[in-house]
Amino acid sequence: MPLETIILIAVAAFVLLSVSGAFLVSRRRGRDLELDPNPPPITGRAGTTTLERPTQDLDAQPTDLDTPGLDTPSDADVIELDVQPEPEAPVVKPSFFERLVKARGAFTGYLGGLVGLSKVGDDEWEELEEALIRADVGVKTSMKLIEDVRTEAKETKAEDGAAVLQLLKARMHTELAGKDRSLRIDEGETNVWLFVGVNGVGKTTTIGKLGKRLLAEGHRPLMAAGDTFRAAAADQLGMWAERSGSEFIRGAEGGDPSSVIFDGVAAAAARDCDVVLADTAGRLHNKSNLMDELSKVRRVAAKEPGHVTEVFLVLDATTGQNGMNQAKVFTEAVEVTGVVLTKLDGSAKGGVVFAIESELELPVKLVGLGEGVDDLVDFEPTEFVDALFE
Repeated sequence: MPLETIILIAVAAFVLLSVSGAFLVSRRRGRDLELDPNPPPITGRAGTTTLERPTQDLDAQPTDLDTPGLDTPSDADVIELDVQPEPEAPVVKPSFFERLVKARGAFTGYLGGLVGLSKVGDDEWEELEEALIRADVGVKTSMKLIEDVRTEAKETKAEDGAAVLQLLKARMHTELAGKDRSLRIDEGETNVWLFVGVNGVGKTTTIGKLGKRLLAEGHRPLMAAGDTFRAAAADQLGMWAERSGSEFIRGAEGGDPSSVIFDGVAAAAARDCDVVLADTAGRLHNKSNLMDELSKVRRVAAKEPGHVTEVFLVLDATTGQNGMNQAKVFTEAVEVTGVVLTKLDGSAKGGVVFAIESELELPVKLVGLGEGVDDLVDFEPTEFVDALFE
């Protein structure tokens, strides 16, 4: 065999053996990598990270309480939290001061221009008087207030605006001070409280709110629907009586109001009620007849066992000076003991309080400061005047 042939056979055999060996080594390495339970670490620039196989049995099926990859908590791991509900915040009703927003805004708007004046001259005094009149203090009362303040300012040598306003504030405090604003109830008597005023001022609502208040104070009120000319008045009063738990008496529509009041007093005595809250008609189409009717109602209410201790004139504060003319009609008909001023929170004419107390010589005893059943409150003259100047 030639030498060249032998060399070619040897080279071919060598190449064949090399390829076979490489193939076997590759298979072995792949098998080793596949079966090696501890693969070598992977290194990188940030360091070395070891990749580990999860030890959990991947063929296991999770139960209702098992989540793959998470430990199931035992009873010992469960912590019961004693969570107490947060207590409800108490309802804070607005103060007397806060509810006089409109009256304060109007009054301080009129007077605010005086604060920065270094000297109050004749023109400023006239403007101050006009400001009181616009606030419905009344012409007569405004003139008297300014006259008194101007005299005191001269005596004390108060010239600047701030000092004059302080004198006016003090004078208005004095104007409202010293009046009896208590609500009279005589022990052991069947007390009768009459409510007079034109239609729409809030007589029936006032009676309803007072009924709830009297019950809360330990009294036993009876409501008598003496306005027999307006059927809705008796129905409305009956609803208030039911809501407050008060006793209630009504008469026939168009009947004699005095008879209803008389029956109410008799029923109160029989049922051991100590206060009769008597509604009356508010018609003004014939003043003479109205006066006669109200005078009769008061006389009948005072008959035994009745004992009239209060006659309330109910006025709407938003009417301002217009309500004063109405008030004079009713004060001529009956002996009014005090005024209930409704809707004071919604009025920019709060100065009418001074006109009522000065011109009618009547104390404002109760004021309405909202629609709620608890929003009929005692009149606080000091807080009222302070609020006007804030």
